[in-house]
Amino acid sequence: MKNLLYSLLLIGFSAACSSTSFDPNKAAFVTLLGNDTLAVEQFEKNGNEINAKVILRSPQTTFSSYNLILDETGGIQQMTRTNFPLEEGFSGNGTVVQTVEKDGDSLKVQMETSNGSRNFTTAHAPGVLPFIDMVHWPFEIAFNHAVEAGADSTSQMLLSGNNVSNFVIAAIEGDSMTIRHPFRGVMGVRVNSAGDIMHLDAALTTRKLKVNRVPSIDIEKVGENFANSDKSGNPFGALSGAETAEFSFNDTNFKVEYGVPYKRGRELFGGIVPWGERWRTGANRATHFYTSSDLRIGDLDVPAGEYTLFTIPEPDGGTLIINKQTGQNGQSYDEERDLGRVPMEISAQEEETEAFTITVENSGSGGILKLIWGDTIFSTEFEIE
Repeated sequence: MKNLLYSLLLIGFSAACSSTSFDPNKAAFVTLLGNDTLAVEQFEKNGNEINAKVILRSPQTTFSSYNLILDETGGIQQMTRTNFPLEEGFSGNGTVVQTVEKDGDSLKVQMETSNGSRNFTTAHAPGVLPFIDMVHWPFEIAFNHAVEAGADSTSQMLLSGNNVSNFVIAAIEGDSMTIRHPFRGVMGVRVNSAGDIMHLDAALTTRKLKVNRVPSIDIEKVGENFANSDKSGNPFGALSGAETAEFSFNDTNFKVEYGVPYKRGRELFGGIVPWGERWRTGANRATHFYTSSDLRIGDLDVPAGEYTLFTIPEPDGGTLIINKQTGQNGQSYDEERDLGRVPMEISAQEEETEAFTITVENSGSGGILKLIWGDTIFSTEFEIE
């Protein structure tokens, strides 16, 4: 399955390098997370109407189609999302799960959830487009608008849930542009003269996806392969699950709570985790560390209690940051609330650890905090007071 998608991607990417080699109004996107295919999208633009089919694999495979009609401002006049059963894909009977309709200066939204129908109204903004997590065809419409506007920077309003948020699009030089997610970071985009997306790189965001345009894809066949993988008990899974690990030794209890990113064939330290920059040390929520006893980590006294951990990885080890703030997202960091910083050691292991792992191990009268990912281990020894 993976080789099939790589072949489609390579063939399509070669064609996509020339803006004249494909129909600009009909194309597909392949979204990769590391070496794994996360999503495929097939879309067609016809005047003020866009139709798209999307297969998203996380946490399980879903089949969705979208029909979007734009108003005179280039924003949502009406949108319908339809989901299809895993067993039949797009050939099955679809169920409408979301409708969005412009009504004066408002957008009326109806969504079907596991708890029943949900209806709400939010303010309409000129040119507003839908934001669909891990889906990128609406971004192409946004870049088409930005190129048409001809400004160095434009504000693109996107409807996400019941909120309308501002995504800033900037022209860099040549065919390079960026779009800034309000809280995930900046994505670099290569476009053609019309603003059609050739390649999108989200390496600087928390998602770190890469998206490539291909002229077309056999979305039915790809969907069948993904569905078979799910039905055989091998779904893609969550992008970054949550882990709670507890350890007890020397009359002391430890607990670590952290988000778990996966390697997925990517270069880790010095790659998606840059050297010399503060890292949330996991994914999503800030990494939380609890000790029932006072500790001495390096030259730092750590009273019993709960803390958050951040790190600054370096090729020679780097720094472990112990912060007194708790409950926050991993992107939220207040240096003024640091308890202190201590050095880490770095070592290599022969095996590859696919899922980022934190352990607290017994070592004589104290212990070792280990951060393990890929073939790299960062460690810090401590004493129990």
